[in-house]
Amino acid sequence: MTRFTWTLAATSALSFFVASNAFAATELAWWHAMTGANNEAVEQLAKEFNESQSEYKVVPVYKGSYPEALNAGIAAFRAKQAPAILQVFDAGSGVMLGAEGAMMPVADVLQKGGYEFKKDDYLPGIVAYYSKPDGTMLSFPFNSSSPILYYNKDAFQKAGLDAENPPKTWPEVFEAARKIKTSGAANCGFTSTWLTWIQTENFAAWNNVPYGTNENGLAGLDVQLKIDDPLYIQHFQSIADLSKDGTFRYGGRTSEAKQLFMSGECAILTESSGGLGDIVKSGINYGVGQLPYYEGHGPQNTIPGGASLWVFAGKSDAEYKGIAEFFHFLSRTDIQVRLHEVSGYLPVTMAAYEETKKSGFYDKNPGRETPIQQMMGKAPTENSKGVRLVNLPQVRDILNEEFEAMLAGQKDAKAALTEGVQKANAAIAAAIGK
Repeated sequence: MTRFTWTLAATSALSFFVASNAFAATELAWWHAMTGANNEAVEQLAKEFNESQSEYKVVPVYKGSYPEALNAGIAAFRAKQAPAILQVFDAGSGVMLGAEGAMMPVADVLQKGGYEFKKDDYLPGIVAYYSKPDGTMLSFPFNSSSPILYYNKDAFQKAGLDAENPPKTWPEVFEAARKIKTSGAANCGFTSTWLTWIQTENFAAWNNVPYGTNENGLAGLDVQLKIDDPLYIQHFQSIADLSKDGTFRYGGRTSEAKQLFMSGECAILTESSGGLGDIVKSGINYGVGQLPYYEGHGPQNTIPGGASLWVFAGKSDAEYKGIAEFFHFLSRTDIQVRLHEVSGYLPVTMAAYEETKKSGFYDKNPGRETPIQQMMGKAPTENSKGVRLVNLPQVRDILNEEFEAMLAGQKDAKAALTEGVQKANAAIAAAIGK
């Protein structure tokens, strides 16, 4: 080959590469923490979006548990290798809010893509939790959930309990759990996932008692926890007493206890509505009830759990336009309806909720509207707007250590909660530089 023909061939190859690269889809990495049936939903959503157009390609990447995904995202941002989209669980919202300049508010992202953010299009309780006080939405509420009660209908029948009438108050739950255990209907009467989220944060909102000062952190960063008040001590001592003979079984700090329910080991479970997909797949004969409360205190309203999608700052205009298109796709009524019906997570738009209701889905599936009704039933109070701490994941770890010591019989509920509050308050003060 002559020098001329080699140069011509090389130039042609380079031209082909540049032309091909110009038409390549803009890739958008989506780091998430979904497993099981919910991971399948994530993969399906990305596939459908990618097939619906050719300009952008969403690439889902599993990054471990919720805390692990949050830590991975923070580390990637510091290394200037942040993904386009990061799924962050509710406890990480305060951490993300504290990272000024690191994030692009979703309302701004949508605007860059030519879409207008309309607050009234979304479920009020959800959008308020993920917004600034002025109403600007900071993250996209992808998989919002509410804690509910699941129960094993077969075990209820064996124990002589009404399988169509789940317990409504905590004393009723504890009584039913004892009957199930003593009758041999199941080896364990009651278990719970996420003790911190369900039994403290949502316990406060649902029973309309304070979790902490400064409206649980929504009105200011300087927060003193209040979960060592008498109602909490009563509640956790009851759980500690049940754990002595295995009537209550501890599964772990996050969603591990769900396996105890799906296997039939435990007959009553308090868990996220987002756990429904795996429970349905397990084939267990289950029922759904509202989150239990204490007479004279609740029920008030629950607060969102699950996670939202945050967008990092410093991305290109093409990436922001692609993210806006993806969020617009996720907001479609048909997509939200399907996600809600399949996963148990809440529909994030009012249109999807109304469409689901109109279709008769809730009539055919009793209990599936329960998590939405819990969140929207009453206007939030200062105690029930939510919990927002700059270091909530750390505070949850502190409290979990105390709960585990209590359940191991090393201390009673009063000592565990008193020490947990003291340690958590010190950690909050250190985090805000006080």
